[in-house]
Amino acid sequence: MIDVTVILLEGGLPSTSMAPLEIFACAGSLWGLLMGKPTAPRFRVRTATIDGRKSRNAVPVTLEPTVSLADVRRTDLVVVPTAGMDLEAARTRNAGVIEWLARRRGQKTAVAGVCTGVSLLAAAGLLDGRPATTHWGVVDRCRAMYPNVRWSPERFVTEADNVFCGGGLYASIDLSLYLVERYCGHELAVQTAKSLLLETPRIWQSAYAAQPPRSAHDDEQIQRAQKWLVSHFREAVELDELAAKVGMSPRNFARRFKAATGEGPLGYLHRLRIDTARHYLESARRSVQEISQAIGYEDVAFFRQLFRRHTGSSPREYRARFGPLRAA
Repeated sequence: MIDVTVILLEGGLPSTSMAPLEIFACAGSLWGLLMGKPTAPRFRVRTATIDGRKSRNAVPVTLEPTVSLADVRRTDLVVVPTAGMDLEAARTRNAGVIEWLARRRGQKTAVAGVCTGVSLLAAAGLLDGRPATTHWGVVDRCRAMYPNVRWSPERFVTEADNVFCGGGLYASIDLSLYLVERYCGHELAVQTAKSLLLETPRIWQSAYAAQPPRSAHDDEQIQRAQKWLVSHFREAVELDELAAKVGMSPRNFARRFKAATGEGPLGYLHRLRIDTARHYLESARRSVQEISQAIGYEDVAFFRQLFRRHTGSSPREYRARFGPLRAA
């Protein structure tokens, strides 16, 4: 059983606490109930405030926690929800939470921040030198306040060294489903999404990938190339031209790309496209040919072959297993 602590912040938005709470609580159980199969809950979830008292939110709702943060001796995952759009006020209101998070540096506990709650992770020093995302409306203020963080607002979800960030307000759903997949596998994440009538998690704003391509490295030229591929992967991509865009020879580009990401630029491009195809098959009613063309493959036979190589099944078989439920 994976132990999850959802922090209830002062001045936050309660939906970003409740969505993770419900998703983790339902993972492994709700799908079985709906399908008449045995249930096997995978997460044990609790809520906490700094002092164990009810939290006062930005909307007229109060939430009562199950424990105080001082009572949390051990937990596998901590979720920090949206903290409000005034970052300075959020930091002041939740100073105790920041101190508690800072004490967890170097421990094995995973920490996930949602929307402006990510700024509290930055204030605790958890994001120094790491990629992070947050709401597009506050990213410039975050850059000014926390210049040691590698802000990537084009992404819905980032992950580095057991620290996770979700971008917008409703990225709490994407991030929670992503974490279910991270801990319990893709199939359980899809079942959880289906049982709650949610889409599978969005990772990139321009590419709905099931897993974020590796970007926790320090090669800035390769990071530029990755961002360009994320924005243009649906187009006809000339990798030699991309190498020139970032100031490298094709040979040096291929070598450094693989050293930074663990795979070559062509393999990375294919994975971006195939992960997007997976999302379409899981959540949209497009034909296989339409999906193939939408992600940059005019040759549908080649797409089918490549999809099977990456996933172990054909697009049709994958949709039958993970596609959206049809109404009776």
